Order: sequence, then C-alpha cells, then structure tokens
Amino acid sequence: MIKVGQKAPDFTAPMFHEGKFGSVTLSDHLGKWVVLCFYPGDYTFV
Repeated sequence: MIKVGQKAPDFTAPMFHEGKFGSVTLSDHLGKWVVLCFYPGDYTFV
C-alpha cells in the first residue's frame, strides 16, 4: 500500500485528449505536479 509521502508506482492509463484516444504514462511527467481525475462510469452504458 502506498503511504503519504511515498512515490506512486509508474503506470500507463488510457486517455482522451483533443478528440483523440491515447495513453499516458506517469513517468512521462516525472518532476512535475500531477493531478489525476477519473470518472468510474465514463463511457459505460449505465
């Protein structure tokens, strides 16, 4: 389990940006502040 103050593990996640689907990797933003936002129900037929 990750604790406050520890580094987050590297991961790759799908993304949608400027009308295109792609992927983003946490290590691509090393040394920068990163805020992750997600919606668990996006793109689902609920």
